[in-house]
Amino acid sequence: MDKATINILCKHFNIEKKIIDLVLANESELKEKFNQIDEIKEYNQYKVIIAMQKAKLNSTHFNWTTGYGYDDIGREKVEEIYSYVFNTEDALVRPTIVSGTHALSLTLSGILRPGDEILSITGKPYDTLQKVIGIKGKSKGALSEFGITYKEVDLDENGNIKINDVLNSISSKTKLLLIQRSTGYSTRKAITIEQIKTAIENIKKIHPDIICMVDNCYGEFIEKLEPTDVGADIVAGSLIKNPGGGLALTGGYIVGKREIIEMISNRSTAPGIGKDCGLTFGTTRITLQGLFLAPHVVAEALKGSLLAASVFKKLGFKVVPDVDDPRSDIIQGIEFNNKDSVIKFCQAIQSASPVDSYVLPQPWNMPGYDDEVIMAAGAFVQGSSIELSADAPIREPYMAYLQGGLTYEHCKLGIIVALNNLYNNNLLKITKSPI
Repeated sequence: MDKATINILCKHFNIEKKIIDLVLANESELKEKFNQIDEIKEYNQYKVIIAMQKAKLNSTHFNWTTGYGYDDIGREKVEEIYSYVFNTEDALVRPTIVSGTHALSLTLSGILRPGDEILSITGKPYDTLQKVIGIKGKSKGALSEFGITYKEVDLDENGNIKINDVLNSISSKTKLLLIQRSTGYSTRKAITIEQIKTAIENIKKIHPDIICMVDNCYGEFIEKLEPTDVGADIVAGSLIKNPGGGLALTGGYIVGKREIIEMISNRSTAPGIGKDCGLTFGTTRITLQGLFLAPHVVAEALKGSLLAASVFKKLGFKVVPDVDDPRSDIIQGIEFNNKDSVIKFCQAIQSASPVDSYVLPQPWNMPGYDDEVIMAAGAFVQGSSIELSADAPIREPYMAYLQGGLTYEHCKLGIIVALNNLYNNNLLKITKSPI
């Protein structure tokens, strides 16, 4: 960072020079890890291009129809490309899937029948999915209302799937195993592809017919392989997270075995209609352009998460994952241990945003959550968590979750502004400039 760049940061954002020095010192130590991220990015970029070429994508696929969406060649091409990228038999990719939770809910309700049982093998799932299942709250239409039951097996103290405990928990009613890849609002590390591979291989040896489902939100393009490359039967996620590349306006995806996709498609529209209807509203081009950019954008966000981990760890904060931990999602947890710090952190991330930078987020009762949540999301696409964002449930241990960043430079700015805000509010001590 040259003198002119430092000067504009100090002038516009009123940044203390020693905070910039601190960030730059940490950045210089991460070059080897950044190179490793770039190697994965390059592999995934070529994988996406090959998928588009294999599908013979052309400009006519960016056209769209009206009404029922019959013969929407763009919609069909998007789903063909997704099936190639994720190495699956089929895919359902629709702008009418409103969120990752919706994609997961649609998947579960499409597969499960009364009397079936879900077994979560990575502990309790994300807050919003608990209400879908019916283990929290009293939401109308939860799976529990239809006689679908639920059990869970916690991870061990090192964050590994307890395969023997899982095998002992499977009963004749168990239809589906659920693996949540990302951290969510927990203090654990994300589940790696290798962990997913080991678990599925061991389980399928004894229970070949059990359906292994992965919640892949925040995990796409972090590694060279996806869960469907290592045995997952069905995977779901959101287009306004990693695979949308910051361009997708909305939507979700579900990829996996053809028979399972058919069941889910019939639930998404109606039996007998399935995937054959559904308007794309002209989103095909931007959905695919976002997918094209996704490997690069994910790499930028991942570098930003690493920088945040390095800086905050040096300042004495607990970070999850740690700097040297294997990473399997874009989320960086930072434990603040007090309410004021977590709020000031999120407010600073908002103030570093290109959109709504003047807005001061506050904790509120957000639908789907039991605790108040503060969310910083000054994004071009509302709620897009592949763009630089931060959120936190207002509960102990007061951990904030930083994710996204379309460019590494924006990630770095967010970290600098956050440190400065904590410092100016006497919530952070920096005794001297590190360089």
